Amino acid sequence: MKYMDRDIRKLHELLVSGEITPLDLVNEVFESIEKEKDLNAFITLNKEDAIRVAQELEGKVEKDNLLWGIPIAVKDNIVTKDLRTTCASHILDNFIPIYDATVVEKLKDKKMIIIGKTNMDEFAMGSTSRTSYFGAPLNPWNKNKITGGSSGGSASCVSSRLVKFALGSDTGGSIRQPASYCGIVGMKPTYGRVSRYGLVAFASSLDQIGPMTTNVYDNAVLLNAIVGHDDNDLTSANKEEEDFTRFIGKDINGMKIAIPTYFMSDITSPVIKNKVLEIKELLEKDGAVVDFVDMKYLDNAVNLYQIIAMGEASSNLARFDGIRYGYSYENPENIEDLYLETRKNGFGNEVKRRIMVGSYLLSGDNAKIYYNKALSIRDDMKKEFDRVFASYDFIIGPTTTTTAYNQNQDLDDPLKSFMDDVLVIPVNMAGLPGINIPIGFSEEDNMPIGMHIIGNSFEEAKMYGIASFIENKLKLDLNPKGGE
Repeated sequence: MKYMDRDIRKLHELLVSGEITPLDLVNEVFESIEKEKDLNAFITLNKEDAIRVAQELEGKVEKDNLLWGIPIAVKDNIVTKDLRTTCASHILDNFIPIYDATVVEKLKDKKMIIIGKTNMDEFAMGSTSRTSYFGAPLNPWNKNKITGGSSGGSASCVSSRLVKFALGSDTGGSIRQPASYCGIVGMKPTYGRVSRYGLVAFASSLDQIGPMTTNVYDNAVLLNAIVGHDDNDLTSANKEEEDFTRFIGKDINGMKIAIPTYFMSDITSPVIKNKVLEIKELLEKDGAVVDFVDMKYLDNAVNLYQIIAMGEASSNLARFDGIRYGYSYENPENIEDLYLETRKNGFGNEVKRRIMVGSYLLSGDNAKIYYNKALSIRDDMKKEFDRVFASYDFIIGPTTTTTAYNQNQDLDDPLKSFMDDVLVIPVNMAGLPGINIPIGFSEEDNMPIGMHIIGNSFEEAKMYGIASFIENKLKLDLNPKGGE
């Protein structure tokens, strides 16, 4: 058995006993990445530095730190000091940051070893990872299928057991949707729970960093490591320290769970709806109450996302001008030509489209007509979630409307990238935590099916409890290679 197939607690035992060393783990990871390089899961590898760190850790084991000496992959829109950070864009393809994001500092404090930077949609704009300047990552379950996005590389490398842990970012489903397509666990924490300092901004009021892992317990352990107030992030929440694993293993008797009827409407394929209904029965057998509920505004989520996210993106990406950092057009006639040619050549088509639409939405009176109105409806959506959580512990439903589809499907359909996230976008709008867990496979193509669990603000620990309950009941084999 590969080390990356093992339980994190067993790996830690082996490290503490000295049976294996961090260097053994690092060597296996890079060997696996080389064997599976066609997955295109990574943009930049950190091999030399990872080996150096592993060697420095030898003989210094921390018995109370489960993450000590464990390799981790980081999405390529999270800045890493002296390690290339591209956002999967030509405009940043040679950018070397001079500082670490707060989450990267926290990983290093835990003595985790950064393996490399994972592939993604350019500037996190997309839901397939096909907008990457470096080509799309592939789905380990079927390499002709998309990984989802924008955290597609992180999902691919965790699913294929190249690493046990990865960080992703989620603006409108970009952790949970690829986690569903690739059969892994992905958590978008409550907005403000994890510092965004050092995350290259897409839509600042929606973006959130979160953990992507093979199982629920590992996910909770990684979230333990990256949360915390950060003075460098003005939206960072000041919450007391807690252990997100504390409800894992508890029963669910008496819990009240809601399923929005919109999530189970004709927008979702029958195969996926049936799997969710099977989980409903499973939960009810163990004493949970599961009700269908009607919720307003959910059908407005995609429109709200398009307005808010594109507007904020057009503002955030104005900093890429060819002067301060990144790619710069070499022979401009004047300053205007420098801006124009740098952005024309540096950005991909999807990014340019979103910047153009966002600029229009924020121009003159349009800001009041569109952006301010969208913020008002977004507030109403949050109140609707609050209404449901006054009576229920969780909201559940499908994570995606279909299983992962073919790499060449719907390439020229700009609306498709938003509709892929229609079930997960509302969580970002409300700033709530959401987690994907695998619940089975499609009989049609044997691709993974995910279920979405939504919790109230800052109740991630409770969500891990019910997620682990379902995981233990199903006992799915989630290794694409069947445990080879």
